[in-house]
Amino acid sequence: MADLLSITFAALADPTRRAILARLTHGPATINELAEPFDMTLPSVSRHVKVLEEAGLVSKAREAQFRSCRLETLPLEAADSWLAEYRQFFSERFDRLEEQIKAMMAERAKDNPKQGEG
Repeated sequence: MADLLSITFAALADPTRRAILARLTHGPATINELAEPFDMTLPSVSRHVKVLEEAGLVSKAREAQFRSCRLETLPLEAADSWLAEYRQFFSERFDRLEEQIKAMMAERAKDNPKQGEG
């Protein structure tokens, strides 16, 4: 069986599934509500929701006669924690790059003082 991160990223690889998750950030929704913005059949949207459900990103609950889908954040939190290491790595690299550019600009200004002043 694949690990949680692999399953999460595989589910997130599809733009329709990402759009469904984005919709669910506003609260629970039925399959019909989730299907509204898409030009696809209800069974197709249901298959996308099933992938999200299998990845643990969505859960279904029965409310009266409706089955609503709800966003589950645990897999996203795990992915965010994993990505945090890389954000830190790139942040440090960008900070060093910024320092290098500032040093190069200061050196250029020193070597090429403005002409025509005075």
